[in-house]
Amino acid sequence: MDFNRRQVLTGTAAFAGATILGSPVVLAQAKPKVVVIGGGAGGATAAKYIAKDGAGAIAVTLVEPNANYQTCFHSNLYLGGLRDYASITHGYTALARMGIELVSDRAAVIDRDKKQVVLAGGQRLPYDRLVMSPGIDLKYDSVPGWSQAAEEAMPHAWKPGAQTLVLRKRLDAVPNGGVIVMIAPPNPYRCPPGPYERVSMMAHALKAAGKDRCKIFVIDPKESFSKQALFQEGWDNHYKGMVEWLGPKVHDGVKSVDPASGTVVTGFETYKNAALVNVIPAQMAGAIVRESSLANASGFCAIDPNSMKSAVDANIYVLGDASIAGDMPKSAFSANSQAKVAAMMIRGELAAARTFPARYANTCWSMINADDCVKIGGTYEAKDGKIAASSTFVSKTGETAELRKQQQAENMGWYAGITTDMLG
Repeated sequence: MDFNRRQVLTGTAAFAGATILGSPVVLAQAKPKVVVIGGGAGGATAAKYIAKDGAGAIAVTLVEPNANYQTCFHSNLYLGGLRDYASITHGYTALARMGIELVSDRAAVIDRDKKQVVLAGGQRLPYDRLVMSPGIDLKYDSVPGWSQAAEEAMPHAWKPGAQTLVLRKRLDAVPNGGVIVMIAPPNPYRCPPGPYERVSMMAHALKAAGKDRCKIFVIDPKESFSKQALFQEGWDNHYKGMVEWLGPKVHDGVKSVDPASGTVVTGFETYKNAALVNVIPAQMAGAIVRESSLANASGFCAIDPNSMKSAVDANIYVLGDASIAGDMPKSAFSANSQAKVAAMMIRGELAAARTFPARYANTCWSMINADDCVKIGGTYEAKDGKIAASSTFVSKTGETAELRKQQQAENMGWYAGITTDMLG
């Protein structure tokens, strides 16, 4: 067969087994593509480990509209004056140096049939596997009288960024003797001990500023909460008379809030002219997974516990807060652990890498005072169709001050370690 110059240059005559000048024609094979949506504890970790351990065999794109990542975890320490804002804010440049393509845009639509992510700017990103870690959205209508328009007057600060700064500013402005009302969220929600660590850090900041006549009321829809005995012991030890937790049998539900006047009406009590109302509403998976028909009636996404693969679409993995992860809580540690399992499975599917049975872990440290830190956690495995706890642990009441201080050192070390593991 004859080849003309144009055919050789354009490659139109190339075919399997053909030879030119006695050498075999090698057809370039495109790398498999993985798109990751969300640059938090789940998404950033997945992108990093797919790229790093894939040794360049997989093209990885991370879609994240924000230039920097402010961690929700340890944001309570910022409220309490134990960290500055810069220390909980991180960039993505190290991931870019690893060869991960960073796309600063919002994922608007998932075309599951064509296996493409459609960005808000109109660009389409094809994928062989898609990792979705969009975090949570807030149910603004879950608290009567509250709305997205009211989140400046009654901040939630349950999604990172500007709201964290708003809540800190409002906390600093509370006068001595002022009343704070926190409306806690119903299950399931991001970071089960988080609201109660926030109460502790609010009380810590107020007391440190000489405002120990302030009162914090916690209006909780739950009968009990994570680490309850530990927090209540700590409040009694460190903030005597400053914190009052009210369960549903006491307050009979939140009937309405008035953001303009700072009023909270419950079935049994009305709190008027509160200096600060912190509304933490009910939650659901981020919009992109719900709009892609990956979430069930709960508002969250069922997954295969062996892999973190969506129960709806075998080409999609769902991590972190957006997933239904069995016994695992919605935490940064959980998301980071789940991301490593997903990354391993994706490398196995796309790069013929070796895989192992899924193993997961979580630990959550909570600050009660500057040197009083408690923890809870466990290890997990796929069992009976869900992620099940294989071992658990929790701090005990009455522990020594030395142990609690040591656990705070663990907490700070973990933060440094996980942010480096995600983004470094």
